[in-house]
Amino acid sequence: MTTHIVFWKLKPENMEENAAEIARRIGALVGVVPGLLDATVGRNTNGGEYDLALVSHHESMEALHAYDKHPAHEEVRKFVRGVVEARAAVDF
Repeated sequence: MTTHIVFWKLKPENMEENAAEIARRIGALVGVVPGLLDATVGRNTNGGEYDLALVSHHESMEALHAYDKHPAHEEVRKFVRGVVEARAAVDF
């Protein structure tokens, strides 16, 4: 199993609505993208640099790479790129 963690700093415009929309769209990928076991998106409550985080689990590193290129994920990525200022990610 591979864990994928992403942190986002959201643009200030419509921050709450965009955070909710990112969570909704990523959650909708479970059951659509093969090898994506689960995905949880949550707001940062400790006042750190990033506003939002994703933790997802994939069957394998290969499944994570397939997720990255999946058309449904590409659509989510287009939205996310339009509403975030910065991103960091860790996979293990």
